[in-house]
Amino acid sequence: MPKKKFNGRIALDIRDAQPDWSPYEPPKAKRDAPNVFYIVWDDVGFGAFECFGGMIETPNMTRLANQGLRYTNFHTTALCSPTRSCLLTGRNATSNGMGCISEASSGFPGSNGHVPFENGYISETLVDEGYNTYAVGKWHLTPGEETHMAANKRQWPLGRGFERFYGFLGGETDQWYPDLVQDNQPIEQPARPEEGYHLSVDLADTAIQYIRDAKVIAPQKPWLMYFCPGAGHAPHQVPQEWADKYKGKFDMGWDAYREQTLQKQIEMGILPEGTELPPINAYVDETSAEGKEWPEGDVIRDWDSLDEDEKTLFCRMAEVYAGFVSHCDHHIGRVLDYLEESGQLDNTIVVVVSDNGASGEGGPNGSVNENKFFNGIPDSLEENMKYLDVLGSTETYNHYPNGWAQAFCAPFKMYKRYSGHEGGTADPCIVSWPRGIQAKGEIRDQYIHATDIVPTIYDCLDFEPPAEVKGYTQSELEGVSFKHTFEDASAPTHKRMQIYGMLGTRGIWAEGWHAAAVHPAISGWSHFAEDRWELFHLDEDRTQAHDLADEHPDKLEKLKQLWFMLAGKYNALPIDDRTAPEVLMTPRPQPAPERNVYVYYPNCADVPEMVAANTHGRSYDIACELTVDEERAEGVLFAHGGRFGGHSLYVHERRLHYVYNWLGENEQKVTSNKCIPTGRHTFGARFDLTGTDGPSPTGTVELYIDEECVGTLDIKTQPAHFALGGEGLAVGRDGGQPVSSDYKSPFEFTGGTIKQVNIDLRGERIRDLEQEAKAMMSRE
Repeated sequence: MPKKKFNGRIALDIRDAQPDWSPYEPPKAKRDAPNVFYIVWDDVGFGAFECFGGMIETPNMTRLANQGLRYTNFHTTALCSPTRSCLLTGRNATSNGMGCISEASSGFPGSNGHVPFENGYISETLVDEGYNTYAVGKWHLTPGEETHMAANKRQWPLGRGFERFYGFLGGETDQWYPDLVQDNQPIEQPARPEEGYHLSVDLADTAIQYIRDAKVIAPQKPWLMYFCPGAGHAPHQVPQEWADKYKGKFDMGWDAYREQTLQKQIEMGILPEGTELPPINAYVDETSAEGKEWPEGDVIRDWDSLDEDEKTLFCRMAEVYAGFVSHCDHHIGRVLDYLEESGQLDNTIVVVVSDNGASGEGGPNGSVNENKFFNGIPDSLEENMKYLDVLGSTETYNHYPNGWAQAFCAPFKMYKRYSGHEGGTADPCIVSWPRGIQAKGEIRDQYIHATDIVPTIYDCLDFEPPAEVKGYTQSELEGVSFKHTFEDASAPTHKRMQIYGMLGTRGIWAEGWHAAAVHPAISGWSHFAEDRWELFHLDEDRTQAHDLADEHPDKLEKLKQLWFMLAGKYNALPIDDRTAPEVLMTPRPQPAPERNVYVYYPNCADVPEMVAANTHGRSYDIACELTVDEERAEGVLFAHGGRFGGHSLYVHERRLHYVYNWLGENEQKVTSNKCIPTGRHTFGARFDLTGTDGPSPTGTVELYIDEECVGTLDIKTQPAHFALGGEGLAVGRDGGQPVSSDYKSPFEFTGGTIKQVNIDLRGERIRDLEQEAKAMMSRE
């Protein structure tokens, strides 16, 4: 906002002076300016919601669709952080430096995890126009290495124009034990699951509170609410009664689901008569330039080949996911009810989208612990079956098989991560504005993209984006408004072309035609110049069922050239198809020089894994200096990770214990052979690396009280992260899910005083772990 000139009069005596308050007044919005309620679902495919032909009951999404418009040709980037950067800036993901998720940045202009200030967020512009601005829920737009208390926080929500934030900074979080931040400070969750806590409920409560807090003071002031629940991203966690609502609803299997959903979509007018259903394993026979097969993790099992136990497990996974989405919809409905009852809904622009297609990261068999995917560990069907009756509870971190991902993206090919195919990028979109849109319950088929939402909102507000925000000259918006389609179903799209690129996949759309490179995501195939390209006339073939590359080679070549031209313009190079463990373990900027000795203290915020002492693949010592005042002292001395992977040093029943929880499958515990003494002491655990078991480092852990070894155990450790988000390192307590089943979190240490915990990393880290994990990830 440009600085206003003081137009009063200065004099020696204030009685002779003339004040001018205009330069100091806060900005004021235009009279009757509409509110903006942005609802961004996570990993919800095109064929999930009932109002888009799916079988998941979402009455509040249907409510918004009936009082607004459904856009059936809306597209995203196929991945979380990149899409969210588009939704907030109106620029392409790689223009935003967000070519991948913020934890997986690679240090290039198009993928560095830092949205440039020249690409202002809608929150930064509207707050200067007199709006209150709130971000509630998932953020995932801060580099993983900057999600700690030593970071400058310029890329946190409050650094990008939001006045309030309540939610989680990373890509996912436990819905029962979330990694919560309020404004710029990590906080404890307000209640525990046994007290009825669930994140979706908490987020809805907070959204209502934030709006009310301001409205009781300035009822006329408009607001922007960026509301991003964790649903339906893994972990799929929900109260059992919500999952039970869907018992038997998915017994037909994913093939039949796709068929039934497409038929319903045609009946509803979502897709035209004659739309074809492409094969469920469209590229299973594709091989790389070096002869590598299509990754097994992206091969969908034939439903009819499954035994009864497998069908039972896989159906329950779908029931839990559906219940998770319905439960979240219910609580979004509470926010809508509040807005309606308070008279605000009529003049609120509500935009509903998903950030990408449904997720195939569960692989062919799904998982009860999605963290295995990020550690390169294959899922065991036998292990998963043990958790059938508790799926969705605090005991699981579950994800359905990729067959359901393909089904919930019906009728399209592929799913999340695949940017060249509609299953990855075509997502539900609803726009509702009772006062501003006369058309109700109608469908719009114009091709639009996530970059187009911000320009459209600006158009609705009759607002010209400023040339400068916070002193930074602004870049041009790269999206275009589709407001002109609100009242004209036949109006042509203003969009002419759109580039796609994600994790090695590529695509380009231009004036109804779409070209896509056939290349699996995060596969390590490389050799991009040798990719086979397909050509589709998307205006007539929404499901990409007919490859016209041989019929129109010149058009395909022009589209390929256009892709490279736009890639240069929007920073989409280099292409990166490295596997998940390889990417996640890539060294990135750290807040302090690399060291081997770390010191941590009690009563501090949890330390995120990306900046905590990295014990993976190394020998290490954990030593807690403390004073024990009481014989019955107990509690956690040190903990990092949680139920689904982590380690903890704690006192329980007068004994010292160390547990290394290997991916939630194996709690490896060593217990002292004597009771802990009172007085000043050092309690510790020493791990000596000796070898590997597959990708997992192995060795011996020794438990110490002062200099005396009081227990030993051979263990295996995790090759990569304890969690993609949350479950940080803590002293004197265990935040989030408990590492050990011996206690319930936070199990704070009592009966003594902890001075500090020292972690000493010894020896060279195993350097070939990433390659071993790479092989496991590829299932080759």
